[in-house]
Amino acid sequence: MLDSTPILLTTLNARYMHTAFGLRYLQANLGELKEQSKIIEFTIQELPINIIEKLLAQQPKIIGFSVYIWNIAEISKVVAMLKQIAPDISIILGGPEVSHYPDMPSVTGLADYIISGAGEVSLPELCQQILTGNQPENKFIEGESIALNKLVLPYDLYNDEDIRNRLIYVEASRGCPFKCEFCLSALDKTVTAFPLDSFFNEMDNLLQRGVRNFKFIDRTFNLKVSTSVAILEFFLERMTDDLYLHFEVVPDNLSDKLKDVLQRFPKNRLQFEIGVQTFDADIQTLISRKQNNEKTKANIVWLRENTGAHLHTDLIFGLPSDTLENFGDSFDQLIALKPHEIQLGILKRLRGAPLNRHNEEYQLRYNPEAPYNILSTRDITFPEMQRVNRFARYWDMIGNSGRFTNTLPLILAEQPFENFMQLSDALHQLAGSSWKIALKRLFELIYTILTEQIFLSEETVKQALALDYSRAKLKGVPAYELDSPAQKQKKQGVANKRQLSHQ
Repeated sequence: MLDSTPILLTTLNARYMHTAFGLRYLQANLGELKEQSKIIEFTIQELPINIIEKLLAQQPKIIGFSVYIWNIAEISKVVAMLKQIAPDISIILGGPEVSHYPDMPSVTGLADYIISGAGEVSLPELCQQILTGNQPENKFIEGESIALNKLVLPYDLYNDEDIRNRLIYVEASRGCPFKCEFCLSALDKTVTAFPLDSFFNEMDNLLQRGVRNFKFIDRTFNLKVSTSVAILEFFLERMTDDLYLHFEVVPDNLSDKLKDVLQRFPKNRLQFEIGVQTFDADIQTLISRKQNNEKTKANIVWLRENTGAHLHTDLIFGLPSDTLENFGDSFDQLIALKPHEIQLGILKRLRGAPLNRHNEEYQLRYNPEAPYNILSTRDITFPEMQRVNRFARYWDMIGNSGRFTNTLPLILAEQPFENFMQLSDALHQLAGSSWKIALKRLFELIYTILTEQIFLSEETVKQALALDYSRAKLKGVPAYELDSPAQKQKKQGVANKRQLSHQ
């Protein structure tokens, strides 16, 4: 029989490669209860009944779940079944999805306790009370914040399997000074940084253990330039051929000191996530987003031309007062800056986000089921929303995949959004789906649409697709090449050889 583990900390990650950074912080700060705890991670693809079996095998008295927008549906099923099978186990919920009372999901009705906000102090106190039989009467517990220099850092809780196979998340600061209403960081009071000495010591330990891919989760990595430069210098001094750093940066804040150090990084060692969201100044004002659009554009161009960083940019469709035309204009402006990726996000309702104050005036209508994606607004119809949903998925297949570097310029031409929307609509009509289209089939569909509906030259399209098809290393010949002169000549040559072999 397995030894019992009184406290289990668990969550369902979106993918196996992800790690639950928050659970590691919680366990690291459990104090004397740490040795009585264990982290068990699952994915949302696993069956709830199998998850429950693995949890109960540890004979826990307390199970704490970290709840997010991407796992709320699956965790709700797990908790409901747990309460049927093992009602005596105390269920504690925490995380962004359950931190904004009274706007709560129904699963909180099944839980024993809910901790909102920070849990590093409140969780060990609550667990101690439960284990000693002194359970608090209040079900909803406001998490107590703690100075970052008082926290026990969790990096030694990344095990060897994590380092080999999963993303390693790190943070040098917490909080965000900006008040963009679509983001929960708008609720932050201030930005605070971890002491650099202890942070660098932890990063050095991770490097020694073989970590080469660091994903910083700081909301505003380049807010304080001196700190940003110090961190970049730290990694530059330890640069290897396989070291890779991911940062989220404020797009309109690149000082000369920061530019200088960025230029010294080798190519393909940095990735910057740049949240543009919209270039519409009126929408920015409406949602309290402070962004200098001209500086943003100039900095993206500078990064593209003067560094080897990979630029991942974001746009959001469905913001209050946004329209299809406005969104298209932002897309065209961003395309002109030539980032490596454009992530097209659909607005989602986040519990507690200040943006919810606009719901009635702008008729923001969201899916009642997670992930609470927006369905329509005062200015965007449901059919338009569906068109952009498909546009985003096809854009990932074609624009972001890197597989169509020669064909994409033909598609975008002088009117990128309008042209790609035409392609997207036609793809949906011909394929009947925006999921799981075989790559060879996608090449064939693009050829058909570009030549028969957008009326581009067959030879021009074939030349571009041939280069991309070759790079993709696909087997076989696409249908549009079967009747080409070169293919006919090849077929005739094969036929002649066969005829000679029989003579």
